[in-house]
Amino acid sequence: MRGDVFRGRFRQGFETPEPFELSKLAKIEMNIPDVCHCFRRGHRVMAQVQSSWFPLVDRNPQTFVDITTAKADDFKKATWRVYRSDEAPSPLTVQMLVERKS
Repeated sequence: MRGDVFRGRFRQGFETPEPFELSKLAKIEMNIPDVCHCFRRGHRVMAQVQSSWFPLVDRNPQTFVDITTAKADDFKKATWRVYRSDEAPSPLTVQMLVERKS
């Protein structure tokens, strides 16, 4: 239904790109542009987090290099986790307009 690209290296701002630290939790906030959809009762919504959206977006080498000049050796396999515990929640906020029938 909806998708957007957000490079994690810019999570603190575009002026200060920074790499993720191995095994350290990082907070990432993003807004996906709004769009109206109608869901019938009982339908579910799924959110996907991906580290690459190739071929729609350039490949992600998963290393802190300039993507435009990345060499074959710069591309590494990566595993990303989304946490959903009390200590490290990952909330997803969705605006809803509920239409009630009279």
